[in-house]
Amino acid sequence: MRKPEGGGSLKNGILIRKAEPADGPLILSLIRELADYEKGLDQVDARPDMLASALFGERPRVFCNIAEYGGAPAGFAIWFYNFSTWRGRHGIYLEDLFVRPKFRGHGIGKALLADLARRAVAEGCPRLEWWVLNWNAPAIAFYKALGAEPMEDWTVFRLSGEALAQAAKE
Repeated sequence: MRKPEGGGSLKNGILIRKAEPADGPLILSLIRELADYEKGLDQVDARPDMLASALFGERPRVFCNIAEYGGAPAGFAIWFYNFSTWRGRHGIYLEDLFVRPKFRGHGIGKALLADLARRAVAEGCPRLEWWVLNWNAPAIAFYKALGAEPMEDWTVFRLSGEALAQAAKE
């Protein structure tokens, strides 16, 4: 097992580390596994060069933490900073968290979230937020067990495809 470097943390056989450029194929594989689990594999059009630019370019705006268990890649968290106008500070938005099925039940998801929570606290970020699919009962139960609360009064909206193109013309 690799020793923690650059802020990595090792506990109970779980290593949480910052992704490196060599992790590109692994990250894409994890994204595809997550998309398959969420029944959206056909919607993935990310390419290795796109991920390399976003995660490891000159000024990255999105970040990735890799979880290893027993030296094997077990999962990941992709995140970025958001901003709360009401709080006047940045928060952390967790775009994706995924643990490979054979590694579930070992505390890996909890370790990935705890790592981000520590970062948020250390950097004075008042929030760590994410979305979860309404049908994903195991994830919802996991998040609630950690003390996370659903934002019942909010509805997510999205412009994409033709609607996005049309809005851009307005």
